[in-house]
Amino acid sequence: MAEQKKVRIIVERQDGPKEKPYNQEFEVDYRPGLNIVAALMEIQKNPVTVDGKKVAPVTWECNCLEKVCGACMMVINGKARQACCTLVDTLKQPIHLQPARTFPVIRDLLIDRSVMFESLKRIHGWVEVDGTWEVKDAPIQNPYTAQTAYEISHCMTCGCCLEACPNVGPQSDFIGPAPTVQAYLFNLHPLGKFDAPKRLNALMEKGGITSCGNSQNCVEACPKNIKLTTYLAQLNRDVNKQALRNIFDK
Repeated sequence: MAEQKKVRIIVERQDGPKEKPYNQEFEVDYRPGLNIVAALMEIQKNPVTVDGKKVAPVTWECNCLEKVCGACMMVINGKARQACCTLVDTLKQPIHLQPARTFPVIRDLLIDRSVMFESLKRIHGWVEVDGTWEVKDAPIQNPYTAQTAYEISHCMTCGCCLEACPNVGPQSDFIGPAPTVQAYLFNLHPLGKFDAPKRLNALMEKGGITSCGNSQNCVEACPKNIKLTTYLAQLNRDVNKQALRNIFDK
């Protein structure tokens, strides 16, 4: 009988937000179609390292398992990816799993992405609805911008782009590509455009659009293939126009 093929996985672990990270290596049985989430589930069932030590189960986050929610984002072999759609067959072993350290680490591979949602508040990432459209037909989405809005709306707020961006981190206040581009999305909305000046003015502040260095890393990292730098450039143009309006409106 042929020996069962194994998958070697090195997990960077951390017992708490202020604890030091350390590595532990595990082995799981290989099977065709095995992805990283499935491999982590196998480790969770039997959390024993390669040297036979029984340890606490690895902590990570997942939800939809269909590349929709963004919850399972982690750094896999040095790149920020979605664990649910990353197959072990595509990776060099041993596979290294690390938390995305752009964000605060809660435990092991589990991170706190709340900073992204706070950034959405900052750029007014919603559409105001006051009840008017309950008695009247709502305005129709412009067909020329609908495809762009549809593409940007695929954003899962996973954080891959922030992890890949060299301008996001302790050295900068940049809120990151995803929250910034969401301002462009809501400015395209037939109702959201009425609050466009508010969003554009927010992006003039520290950590806004001027902190983008156009490194293109976000485009490479985005699991939804959103043309982030294209929309950041268009948003930069809109911010400059708004700045001129602010001058002449005084």
